[in-house]
Amino acid sequence: MNRLDAMQAFARVAELGGFTRAADSLGLPKASVSTAVQQLEAWLGTQLLHRTTRRVQMTQDGLAFYERCKDLLADMDEVQGMFRQAPQALRGRLRVDMPARFARYFLLPHLPEFLRAHPQLELELSCTDRRVDVVSEGFDCVLRVGALADTSLVARPLGQLRITTCASPDYLRRHGTPQTLDDLGAHRLVHYVSRFGNKPEGWEYWDGTRYRSVAMPGALTVNSSDAYEAACLAGLGLIQAPVAGVRALIEQGALVEVLPQYHAEPMPVSLLYAHRRNLPQRVQAFMAWLAETARPRLL
Repeated sequence: MNRLDAMQAFARVAELGGFTRAADSLGLPKASVSTAVQQLEAWLGTQLLHRTTRRVQMTQDGLAFYERCKDLLADMDEVQGMFRQAPQALRGRLRVDMPARFARYFLLPHLPEFLRAHPQLELELSCTDRRVDVVSEGFDCVLRVGALADTSLVARPLGQLRITTCASPDYLRRHGTPQTLDDLGAHRLVHYVSRFGNKPEGWEYWDGTRYRSVAMPGALTVNSSDAYEAACLAGLGLIQAPVAGVRALIEQGALVEVLPQYHAEPMPVSLLYAHRRNLPQRVQAFMAWLAETARPRLL
């Protein structure tokens, strides 16, 4: 059995939890499947499976190898279908990361239609404000909001998010509604940092020539966009957030937009992915769909 077939056998054993069921699903003798996995372990120089009389379980190395196997086998399916005349269904795993609030407002409401169109895709969606490592953590692509640091990744700009300043009605009753920059001296800001220890940037505005920042006091600093919004709703201070994320709360009256004449710099939205000569079709299709889905709500 060649290595590709051996990988297929191992993946089926891992998924079904046993050699007998894997062999039945592949139409092969159990001994052939067992031998294939043993040869794969010898080739890799590590044990992939814990075998007992009752069950088969992946080792830590086996789990890591299984994740790579799924991608490699899906890529091979695409290669085999490259030159066929009829369009091939997208299949395989997609691992994607994006901020939780972007997923909530831009991706998830429209995701069912994408998955209905491609029922053989398996999407793993990571939603975190943490900057994941695209290569070492095995992500096909990630969506980033904000300025990009120097990186070896390929960046695909999607547009920009308009930023607004808002506060809760309770906060404004207690502190008044700011009308000018001078009024900010009587107000507090909820500070947001991507990592504790970083200096908060203050309240940002366009002065007609360039963007400036006003240092403001604040009792709370957070590193989560959900906590940022919740702190504003609780009346802890002003925040500057993407309009798309707070629009519904403003329409409901839970938040109030203030100082609209002093807008902050829009935040760029980008898709990042590792440099690969030929991206799998499933990754290309997902990125194209996400770009089109987000486009109406971006500048």
